[in-house]
Amino acid sequence: MSELTNLGVKAIRDGVADGSFTAREVAEAFNTAVADAADLNAFIVTTPDHALAAADAADAQRARGEDLGIMGGVPIGMKDLFATKGVQTTAASHILEGFTPEYESTVSQKLWDAGAGMLGKLNLDQFAMGSSNETSYFGNVNSPWRKEGSNAAMSPGGSSGGSSSAVAARIAPAATGTDTGGSIRQPAAFTGICGIKPTYGRCSRWGVVAFASSLDQAGPMARSVEDCAIMLEAMAGFDPKDATSLQMDVPTWEAGLDADLKGKKIGIPKEYRMDGTDEEILKSWEQGKEWLRDAGATIVDVSLPHTKYALPAYYIVAPAEASSNLARYDGVRYGLRDLPDGAGLQDMYAATRAAGFGDEVKRRILIGTYVLSAGFYDAYYTQAQKIRTLVSQDFEQAFAQCDAILAPTTPTASFPLGSLNEDPLTMYLNDVFAVPASLAGLPAMSVPATVNADGLPLGLQIVGKPFDEQGVLNAGLAMQQRSGFDAQPEKWW
Repeated sequence: MSELTNLGVKAIRDGVADGSFTAREVAEAFNTAVADAADLNAFIVTTPDHALAAADAADAQRARGEDLGIMGGVPIGMKDLFATKGVQTTAASHILEGFTPEYESTVSQKLWDAGAGMLGKLNLDQFAMGSSNETSYFGNVNSPWRKEGSNAAMSPGGSSGGSSSAVAARIAPAATGTDTGGSIRQPAAFTGICGIKPTYGRCSRWGVVAFASSLDQAGPMARSVEDCAIMLEAMAGFDPKDATSLQMDVPTWEAGLDADLKGKKIGIPKEYRMDGTDEEILKSWEQGKEWLRDAGATIVDVSLPHTKYALPAYYIVAPAEASSNLARYDGVRYGLRDLPDGAGLQDMYAATRAAGFGDEVKRRILIGTYVLSAGFYDAYYTQAQKIRTLVSQDFEQAFAQCDAILAPTTPTASFPLGSLNEDPLTMYLNDVFAVPASLAGLPAMSVPATVNADGLPLGLQIVGKPFDEQGVLNAGLAMQQRSGFDAQPEKWW
């Protein structure tokens, strides 16, 4: 059965539909793979019964001659930021340990309605705050990749590190992720898979534990562009319960896939040639230009002059919104309650939050509270919002000259776990290429390009115009076809 775990979303769905194998066989194969991969620590909770129940439903539908849905028979991993009815949802934080929602997030419900099943809840950086998956209360996620000649544990990226690790290790054919400032794209690049952050508002945020509400966006992570297109189609759509949800029809992205880029212009932002970027990443960027030229595109130079201010602005806006969003975790309504003997209400608040939040979450709450405080609001938060507007205008002007932008996803390949723990600023710089598209709410996708001299994957990023996920997917497909990337980690777990 192990060969079933090498199949992606499209191959599983089509194989179940044409009777090559049953959905139950697929679910059993992946459940076994998940159980055997405990050393990755990719899952916080496993739900083999959920995967089997969905598989049995798909097999019964097929027997009756009914349509299975676009995710029919496909078991997936669910990032533990999405509320799942009756299944613990923690955001990888002690403060929510044991919290079992009485409702289902809109995105997860759409996936179940499309025929998918759940293998379990995936580990992440606590409250999605982190770039290495080392801030989880439930322990680090290990990347399935290793440097050649080394057994050092590597970062799977963050915050969607459980998702990237599970997909790269072939213990899930696909997974949900969320992207606030690169948390789908950076882990996808680190682990040699694909991940797309759609236009802000394309996927509902209802039932997703909030980090920074004006930035958070759900998206799929899978091993191919085609699989991402299928899954995004299932996840997206208007939701009246989310005030920021786009009231637009969901395009048929899978049917629209086309790697012919004749007549398309791809922009290369000169400001993305930054100090500290690995030479091998710059080399892969050059290779990416050639692949897109070969697909028929014209390469043009563009300028995004406010790029250097994007990361500082992000690390004001995101913590400010986090400070506000995380105020609800007070020990009163749900989750952890720490009530010392003889304590009053304020003491309970303080004790609960001190015990429940990890160091990185506390750091961002402190930053956010500071920049929102009297006397500093205008100096920091208002200025950051102005920069955000300028970053958006940069993209608008660039897209007057091109259809999409090609850039590196990250400035480096994956790094050993623990190597940046004493240096939060270097850790934050991991998101330098990903944050601008997040601030502007644009669709952006990471596609694996090559492996470096250490045998670790490198990704390239396509950023598209608002609502043009199809253009992003098509450019990604063109690169995927030309890169021929088929590297996968050697099993050690």
